[in-house]
Amino acid sequence: MPLLDFLLGRPLATSEERAEQIGPAKGIPVFGLDALGSAAYGPEAALTLLIPLGLAGLNFVVPLSITIIVLLFIVYLSYRQTIAAYPSGGGSYIVARQNLGTFAGLLAASALLIDYALDAAVGISTGIGALTSAVPSLHPHTLLLCLAALAILTLVNLRGVSETGGVFLFPTYLFLACMAIVLALGIAKTIASGGHPIPVIRPPSAKATAAFSLWLLIKAYGSGCTALTGVEAVSNGVGAFRDDRIKNAQRTLALIIFALAIMLAGIAVLVKAYGIVATDPNGNNYQSVLSMLFAAVTGRGWFYYVAIFSVLVLLTLSA
Repeated sequence: MPLLDFLLGRPLATSEERAEQIGPAKGIPVFGLDALGSAAYGPEAALTLLIPLGLAGLNFVVPLSITIIVLLFIVYLSYRQTIAAYPSGGGSYIVARQNLGTFAGLLAASALLIDYALDAAVGISTGIGALTSAVPSLHPHTLLLCLAALAILTLVNLRGVSETGGVFLFPTYLFLACMAIVLALGIAKTIASGGHPIPVIRPPSAKATAAFSLWLLIKAYGSGCTALTGVEAVSNGVGAFRDDRIKNAQRTLALIIFALAIMLAGIAVLVKAYGIVATDPNGNNYQSVLSMLFAAVTGRGWFYYVAIFSVLVLLTLSA
């Protein structure tokens, strides 16, 4: 096999275009990785801003998550209409340019360029952060691991949509399964204990170093809204779906939004119940919020490492 074909996949004839089109089963991993992966770093981004409040900051987690979920459904309704109006694909740039003019289109395009660059950086770094949380000895090699993940991601992403979807399929559904198990088990323990579950592994404690301020809460809300990252992907890629492409795209978007909303709500409830606060991302003792949540609910057995692996692969591919 020629090296180029090995790296990029074999050349596809125009007649094979239909075989490259996908349905909701592959649409979720292809277009939903980014949105689903944001459940791993959206809540943590908000909690990181609340670190100065210590355990008192957890009182704001559920209200913040509710407002973010409400905004998520508003965005969903908007993109559902966009899918119907732009059956060949329509994202922020096309919609803004055609309806608001050239300047608005260029503004949206500029924002997207920055957003996609940051998205790749955040997805990979958060995925590697999950890995170093499970294996602290790898923390000094964080940059090298991030670059290696970026190289692997580049090779995977150069292939066709259908083939790439096949690669994304397993880690996406593994992540969803792990999250479903943790959230169901954690909520069951929370209900059984009257709202005060005992963690299998107690998360690090935190002391307040600052007083509450409205500005701090606004910044935490803004950071938490990173959980909305990637919601526009389905609208951009309507043309990749098989007929009826509009219904398939809308169905895929609905499933992604539903899964993301459940994860955001579940994480918020359990983080507060188990007393999990964010740790300094630049500190040597950094632990990701999901790592602490998995350990608190299930301990650090085989399931913990499977769940961390799913987070690592999902976030890396989500970039």
